[in-house]
Amino acid sequence: MHFKNIFKSLKNKDMLKRVMIIFGILVAYRLLAQIPVPMGDAATFKEAVTNLLDKSDFSSFLNMISGGGLASFSIILVGLSPYITGSIIIQLITKAIPSLEELSNDGEVGRRKINQWTRILTVPLAVVQSIAYIFILYQSTLAANIASDFTPTFSDWALSVTAMTAGSVILMWLGELITEQGIGNGISTLIFASIISQLPSMIGSLTARLSIIDEANLNIFGMEFPIQASIFWGYVVFAIIMLIVIFFLVKLNEAQRIITINYAKRVHGNSSYGGIKSILPIKMIAAGVIPVIFATAFLSLPALVGQVITTFDTENEIGKTLTTVFSAPSASNFASLYPDGITAQWFVYPALYFLLVFMFTYFYTSIIFNTKEIADNLQKQGGFIEGVRPGISTAKYLGKVVNHLDLFGALALGTIAMLPFISDYIFIMTTGSPLGLSISGTGLLIVVTVALENLRSIDSRALMVTYDDFGDELEN
Repeated sequence: MHFKNIFKSLKNKDMLKRVMIIFGILVAYRLLAQIPVPMGDAATFKEAVTNLLDKSDFSSFLNMISGGGLASFSIILVGLSPYITGSIIIQLITKAIPSLEELSNDGEVGRRKINQWTRILTVPLAVVQSIAYIFILYQSTLAANIASDFTPTFSDWALSVTAMTAGSVILMWLGELITEQGIGNGISTLIFASIISQLPSMIGSLTARLSIIDEANLNIFGMEFPIQASIFWGYVVFAIIMLIVIFFLVKLNEAQRIITINYAKRVHGNSSYGGIKSILPIKMIAAGVIPVIFATAFLSLPALVGQVITTFDTENEIGKTLTTVFSAPSASNFASLYPDGITAQWFVYPALYFLLVFMFTYFYTSIIFNTKEIADNLQKQGGFIEGVRPGISTAKYLGKVVNHLDLFGALALGTIAMLPFISDYIFIMTTGSPLGLSISGTGLLIVVTVALENLRSIDSRALMVTYDDFGDELEN
């Protein structure tokens, strides 16, 4: 990273304008998270929201990527989940239908059309999800006798669902506005901002746990502090492990295989062209953080379905099973789901999660890294890999390299996604309860990956802006 050039580029009006636009969008996003859904008294539903967050991992996932929008019962309650789900559906359909796959490979025009279909699909998905959450929340308030004097009319339902759908569409639009600035992916940046916004509450909850004294105080160098010693040292060990994990996350995100590309020398009249070499870098985790987001959204949907079923029939076994099996073990639901401690069921969700992350890594890499298209482009430009014939042989060679990298990348992503479950298991064995961090393996992976990608985008644009100055420095 050329941090000197990044700071210097801020003197450029265009660069400063882009940065300020992104900052303004993030501020607007955080303001949207404070606008309540127009459904009776918003404060009335917050207790029901708290109960819902405890029961459904899909709700926790929504709350994380909406920056607490669910917990505050705001109009961005459903957040970016409909857009993410729509992206998964469109990409699956694209891979299944050859004509659509051909369209996706048809340059910028084809990709724009597919992106437009994703936007269109996002709207009905947002409507369905908004109705489901409003219904679940209202039924939860009735069950807890929180809002027995409030009965929503059809106009209340219509207004609330419209507001929540509009909130989701606005978030999608804000994400695309950020992407247009050329500094990172907009959707990823919004999710990054959402996770970072949870830091103050996480620090507050960790501090509160330290201050609850039910054992010996912490003693350091003869000085006694009103802090639980076992939990404090557990936090210290966990912080050290977290730093190590961040270090390896950065290394994994930057890991790549460099393939040398040779260009044939061509003579035209008295001039010669080509005869040079370039490189084709292939990242080990080319899919980035997308597989983790996809796996979380995909795996959490059955829990939402189970939640809807149990609101109609609290004794329904299918609803209970879906809610229990597909709810991630966490500090909030551990006591209710596992009253007898860790059982075999505790490992079902982590195992499915690991498998889906592994599969989505291969799937998404195949979408963004089209070996046949790259091989065709190299052949048209007169490029070739030494020892490999151009065309189909090059595509097969690149496919083999990508598959090998995907294997290690998928295993690495899956292991990182397992970190919250591993840390919770350790804390259960040592302190009797999970750690319960709001930013765990998934959140940490998103934060680190998006931060690195955005820094790389800023660095590239800064080099473009300060190119003349950079060239003068090299000459001197």
